[in-house]
Amino acid sequence: MYLNGVVLVSPTELGIERSGPVDAALRLPYFAATAWYHKVLPADLQSKDLTAMLPEVESFTINEVIPAIAQGSMLSADKKRAIAVKMARYSGISEKVFLDYNLNVPTDFFWKELLRDKGFTVGRLDSRYKGIDKMGAGESPDYNAELTSWLHSFTPAINMYIRNELNYKTDLKYNMFGSVYPWDNSGDKTGDNLRQAMAQNPFLHVLVQSGYYDGACDYFNAKYSMWQLDAAGKLQDRLTWEGYRSGHMMYLRKEDLKTSNNHVRDFIMKALPKSGASAKF
Repeated sequence: MYLNGVVLVSPTELGIERSGPVDAALRLPYFAATAWYHKVLPADLQSKDLTAMLPEVESFTINEVIPAIAQGSMLSADKKRAIAVKMARYSGISEKVFLDYNLNVPTDFFWKELLRDKGFTVGRLDSRYKGIDKMGAGESPDYNAELTSWLHSFTPAINMYIRNELNYKTDLKYNMFGSVYPWDNSGDKTGDNLRQAMAQNPFLHVLVQSGYYDGACDYFNAKYSMWQLDAAGKLQDRLTWEGYRSGHMMYLRKEDLKTSNNHVRDFIMKALPKSGASAKF
C-alpha cells in the first residue's frame, strides 16, 4: 500500500543509533524546557519565550556538548568546567552535578534533582506535573507524577462508559497502562524503512509532533531522528516537525489539542498530490 502521509506522535528513536556522547547530550534541550516551565532558569533566559530560548540551547548541544563529551579524558579540566557551567545555566541544576556525572546526567536524576530544594520531583511523560517523594535524597523519583493524575482522570471515565453506556458488566480490571517488558526492539529499522519508503514514493510526507515537556520521547531526540533519517538532505521538503507546550500526550492541553489538530489538517492538505501528478521524481 502506498501512502501519502505518516504522522508520528511523540515518536521513539525509530531504531536510529544515538549512543554514547550523542545520547548524553541530546537530553539538554528537554532539561532546559522543563526548567523554563518551572521558572528556575537565570533571569535573562527565563524572560524569553520558550521557543525563543530553546534554539540557543540546541545550538550549544550540537556544537559544544557532543564534542566535549566525546573527548572524555582528553577534555581539559578548564574546558570541562566551562561546559558544565553552561549546562547548569540551561538546565536549572548545578555545575557540580554535571561535573560529578562527567557531563552525562541521567533523566531519572534530573526529575529528582530539579525541584529537590522545593520538595518536589517532576514527571517523566509530562514534566509539568510535580510529585512528592518519601525522602528528598535519592537518584530518581518514587513514582511518575503525571501517571497518577492521568489514571485519576481516565480510569473512572472509562469504567463508567463501559458499564453504563455499553452495558458491559465484568469484574476484570481495566488497565490504563500495561507492561511492555521485556520490550524487544532489537532489529528495529523503523527509521530506515521510513526513509526508504519516502525515497521510493515521492508523494509520501511525514509529520512529527512532540511535546516540549515529554521526558520519555523528548522533542530534541525527535528532531535528531528526522535529521538522521534524511542525512543526505534530499527529503527535507516532505519532513515536518511541530512542537507543543505539553508532554507525551500533547492533546491533553486544550490549546495544543486545537493546534495539533490544525497541524494535522494542514499536513493532509499539503500531502495531497496535485491533480494529474505522476508518482515520479
